[in-house]
Amino acid sequence: MNWNIGDIKVTLVREVLRAVNPVEFYPESYDEATVSANRSWLEPHFIDEEGQFPLSIHAFVLESAGQTIMVDTCLGNRPIPGIEFLSNLGEGFLENLAEAGYSRDDIDTVVCTHLHFDHVGWNTILEGGEWVPTFPKARYLFGREEYDFWAGGAPGYAFTFGDTVKPVVDAGLADLVDSDHKITSEVALEPTPGHTPGHASVLMRSGGEQAVITGDMVHHPIQFAMPDWVMSADDNPEMASQTRKAFTQRYGNSGVLVFGTHFGGPSCGHLHSTPTGGWEFRAAD
Repeated sequence: MNWNIGDIKVTLVREVLRAVNPVEFYPESYDEATVSANRSWLEPHFIDEEGQFPLSIHAFVLESAGQTIMVDTCLGNRPIPGIEFLSNLGEGFLENLAEAGYSRDDIDTVVCTHLHFDHVGWNTILEGGEWVPTFPKARYLFGREEYDFWAGGAPGYAFTFGDTVKPVVDAGLADLVDSDHKITSEVALEPTPGHTPGHASVLMRSGGEQAVITGDMVHHPIQFAMPDWVMSADDNPEMASQTRKAFTQRYGNSGVLVFGTHFGGPSCGHLHSTPTGGWEFRAAD
């Protein structure tokens, strides 16, 4: 799937799409009545007939100002501790990347919105028994606060840090950046903390058009309607909720195209207010 944001070309490269039980995503928050009340806009892309939520794990490739930028690198071909169904997926992602028209050498910049295992997996590839950078000509951008948090041994979902992040640093290909770092004249990071301490989204501005890639600021569109729903991997649920509310106020009714890093279907759409003061996310065609 491809989009144009002004002069920026955006391409989605998917690794996996699975249906998940929403109770697993939101064990303390899920409410079936709330989902039913929002089903009219959740269907057909964001909920299936059985009430399951599609979970997509994908990357976005941006072409901007002469740079080819990959935002997040999915799972990779490796064991994921305790998560068998996402382990050892093979090299389908790299095949999909090639089908989209990109080789490993084409990537100039890799941006990780945060360092959880499902956003850093293809940072590295196993060669000769060692994990080495997958994109040898790229600079990898890691948020400084994010990196310091996980490098300090914090518990959580960055449990592949040792083979997805450290080898890149050791190879001298990593840059630690602020969470508002400007990547090109058209693309910049935007601080969206809460899911992790240094989490950042990616803002695009070109030719009078705007779009934003959420990262894990939000995992499913229902959280635009219910920003206080806590995702089980949120490091700071209260901050994550406040970030979602601020994001919705900033981009709601604005025409800004929102790309969800884990959304199913076309993965993108627009935020619209409802007559009752709530919000809904309408998928883009």
